[in-house]
Amino acid sequence: MTTKYASFLKKLRTEKGFSQEEIATELGISRSSYINIEQGKKELSLVEASEITRVFDISIDELLLGKINTEKIVFETNNKSYQKKDSNDGTPEERISVPQEKVEKFKQVLLYILAKVGGKPNIGQTVLYKLLYFIDFDYYEKYEEQLIGARYIKNTHGPTPVIFPKIIKELAAKGSIEAIKSKFYKYDQTKYLINPEVKIDLSTLSAQELAHIDWELERFSDMTATQISELSHLDTPWFIAKNKEILDYEFVFYRPEETSVGEYEPL
Repeated sequence: MTTKYASFLKKLRTEKGFSQEEIATELGISRSSYINIEQGKKELSLVEASEITRVFDISIDELLLGKINTEKIVFETNNKSYQKKDSNDGTPEERISVPQEKVEKFKQVLLYILAKVGGKPNIGQTVLYKLLYFIDFDYYEKYEEQLIGARYIKNTHGPTPVIFPKIIKELAAKGSIEAIKSKFYKYDQTKYLINPEVKIDLSTLSAQELAHIDWELERFSDMTATQISELSHLDTPWFIAKNKEILDYEFVFYRPEETSVGEYEPL
């Protein structure tokens, strides 16, 4: 095995939102050792190569070739008819489906969620992940615009917002929130309690966005982690993605009835 796969590994890692430290931990090696692999200074062992294929959900051939084999996927659209919104001059507007993360907006939305429903016993980290996901992806389906525009990856228990740990760390450092370990029935969970003195800045949210968030909280905030995770597993953006892959906003237009929130005309 040669080091020609080095740049391919770096490309995969950055596309999927992993840090070098995270991949090194998965491989059971130091960050400096992994950096040497990405720089082509060190070859992967057979064990490490096997772990890489697991983490990125690729074959050993794809790793060696430095190329992902893609298959064309055809969707049934459940009798939905869809047309892009038009701009004022009558020309179709181009949707921005690539995640456009708005970090400050993410912080304020998260604080708003915690202020409204964070005290509920079921609202732990897993439920928060899914609330943020449905807020983002449902808004995109309904309005063809991004609200937070966060990147989410496919994990076993459902969509996970990539930037969440960084946001939590910053808010905790400022004393805006406190992370605590608790139990919901027999399950361990991490809860985030908001400092009651924190002032939430909603100036970045439109009335439409705020109403959408409230609507989502009304729908989902009483669900258990299992219930909302199972629902997210039915959603096309999560279902079609490979493990640890960034979820594509465009797949909301191919959702099943269980998760679709758009208004479509029958074909």
